[in-house]
Amino acid sequence: MGVFLFLFIVMPIVEMTILIKVGVAIGALNTVGLVLLTAVIGAALLRQQGLSTLLKANQRLNSGELPAREVAEGLILAVGGALLLTPGFVTDGIGFLCLLPGSRHWLAGQALKRMVVAGQSGNFTFRAGSFGPGQGPFGPGADPFGPRPGAPGRDDIIEGEYRDETERDRDRLDRDDKSDPKP
Repeated sequence: MGVFLFLFIVMPIVEMTILIKVGVAIGALNTVGLVLLTAVIGAALLRQQGLSTLLKANQRLNSGELPAREVAEGLILAVGGALLLTPGFVTDGIGFLCLLPGSRHWLAGQALKRMVVAGQSGNFTFRAGSFGPGQGPFGPGADPFGPRPGAPGRDDIIEGEYRDETERDRDRLDRDDKSDPKP
């Protein structure tokens, strides 16, 4: 409730106050022109950075990697673009921070630390994410492989391989054809 109160009540009041003070200092038309100029510059920057992020995500997909960072950056770009289209100088400042590569990479890294990535392959389920010591999606002191009392946090790495042991239909059919006598 506190975040929504801030976003929908406090933030517009702050924006209006700043717009009025800037309007008194440089004039109303200049203030409107400045707000429009930041929107145009933001739209151009959003287009360029969005295309760059999309190309990086496409490259990672083509190489068989999960483009998690690019997805997070895309969401940050969308938020930044929306903030730049909102009239006001505070939202423009936050929007530009979302569009600048350095701050966007940092924000995406912070977001990825808090995300949980889950996937499934056959009967094997894996989960990954950033959790504090003793915390995780399975409760305190537990992980996908069961409870681990006294485990030293979630920063250990378990590597392994698996092989699909199910028969392929084609192999089974070939074997059945060879074992059946011909009439």
